[in-house]
Amino acid sequence: MLKIQVTPYLGESAWRWTGTQYATTDTLSKIEPFQHPMVEHLAMTDGHRSVLVVRERVADRPVCEPSVRSVTRNEYDQGLTAIHAWPTDYVSVETQADEPVEVTAGPCRTTPFYLAHDASTLYGSWDMADLWEHAGGLNTLEATRLLLYRPRYSHATLFSGIHRLTERSTAHFGGHLYLRYPDPALHAGPRILAPDADVLGAFTQALDCALYTRPLIPEKTVFHLTGGLDSGTVATHAAQRHPGLITSATLLIGGPGREQQVRRRAEILRATPFGPRDVVIDATTDQPLHPSCARVRGALISPYEEPLHYPFVRMAEEIAASGAHSVVTGLGGDEMVALSQAEFPHRASGRMEDAASLPWIGQRVQETAEFGDLGIAPPAAVNSMTLLSLETSAPVLLRAGLWPLHPFADPGMVELGESLPLDWRQLKQLQRRRLTSMGMNRDVTHPVERESFAEIVRDSLITHGRSLLHHMLKTGSPLFDARLIDPDGLKQALLTLGLDTYEERRDSQLIEVIHLHAAATVFL
Repeated sequence: MLKIQVTPYLGESAWRWTGTQYATTDTLSKIEPFQHPMVEHLAMTDGHRSVLVVRERVADRPVCEPSVRSVTRNEYDQGLTAIHAWPTDYVSVETQADEPVEVTAGPCRTTPFYLAHDASTLYGSWDMADLWEHAGGLNTLEATRLLLYRPRYSHATLFSGIHRLTERSTAHFGGHLYLRYPDPALHAGPRILAPDADVLGAFTQALDCALYTRPLIPEKTVFHLTGGLDSGTVATHAAQRHPGLITSATLLIGGPGREQQVRRRAEILRATPFGPRDVVIDATTDQPLHPSCARVRGALISPYEEPLHYPFVRMAEEIAASGAHSVVTGLGGDEMVALSQAEFPHRASGRMEDAASLPWIGQRVQETAEFGDLGIAPPAAVNSMTLLSLETSAPVLLRAGLWPLHPFADPGMVELGESLPLDWRQLKQLQRRRLTSMGMNRDVTHPVERESFAEIVRDSLITHGRSLLHHMLKTGSPLFDARLIDPDGLKQALLTLGLDTYEERRDSQLIEVIHLHAAATVFL
């Protein structure tokens, strides 16, 4: 939600608003907020300390006028407390004449924020491409996590020299960068329901709070309606609240689930008063790895951005062309009602034994795999996998001028989910019962076919991916040089990459090899 270039120890230099950014009078520092109707920013100073904050707006509060306000020392302390108690996403930057710069992220993260520095200046951006010059090399531990499909939420990124500011973390920079994690967030556990408990009523109230904490404008908001239980629950709720005003959008999948997806979406749109416009992008045509994809063309695209990049870019462009400025998703719905290890014992994915079937995994990955949990962030109010998903989806939307909203990632929704007994969370009973209460048929509430992008990934790898991997083998890769990928093993995998020999659990992971190679090549 912002971009920064800040030199600490400002001396007598003061901040001012220029009309497009905050800058110091010596021009050594600047902070550029993301300009959007859902975002506001302000700054204040007591003459010695200054704090600048960029944050999501909150409904029923007047928009802050951009300026640098002069306040007393006591007013500054009170204002700083209010900033860090803000109920939506924010990033604050605090400077003092003789102290390091402090950058702090709020607990309700919606967008990523990456940091880098040189000897004198701290840089930051929601778009990793802005920091590419600071990428010093590949981070072996982080590359291992990504190649084994075991991502972890931490300050680390694929590149040494570029860091992620995680939720509630603070970055201190005075010539050297120090990143400090927060204390673990407290979590609730399942509770016994009262005999007259109205779970669906409580769910509706929590969903209202999650949606309308921010100043949602129905005519300017598109709901990502995949047809799935999570996006369907959120979108139908909004359509009932705003009859005829809600625009829907989706990517059409391939494979046996496609016909069912079309049918289920048609039922949802028929049974609920959505608006007349439905934005539909066919991902079987606009495939990932398509030659027109910016990632394939060599653009500076973060390795953490949407893996199905091209179809999501196409959808974002169409949504923006419709006049919308915000997009609501169902991301986080799985984690909101997730079962604990005690309730459903399961083995974590991405272990080294899972990689035994991946012939391209290099020696460094094998040596590093057991250390995958080192240095990760403490528990957050929102599940770490949800936070990573939000960071994945945000840059594509921001570039199109769209602000992302994720009701299932609201801390109140998460707390409700944690409090529910097993029978309300198992197999997403909460979402199923909510849709059933709205009159949806079993095709919507209990689909038979799997609906996923697995077939899209398969077709894209076979149609476009093979040539990209052959080119990678021909020209070389930083992943080979770092012994993260074994070129002989990759050649072996390519020999069996075809429609008749495709194995989803193995071959689908080749798309991550392509993404990491593309990022490493352009960033380094």
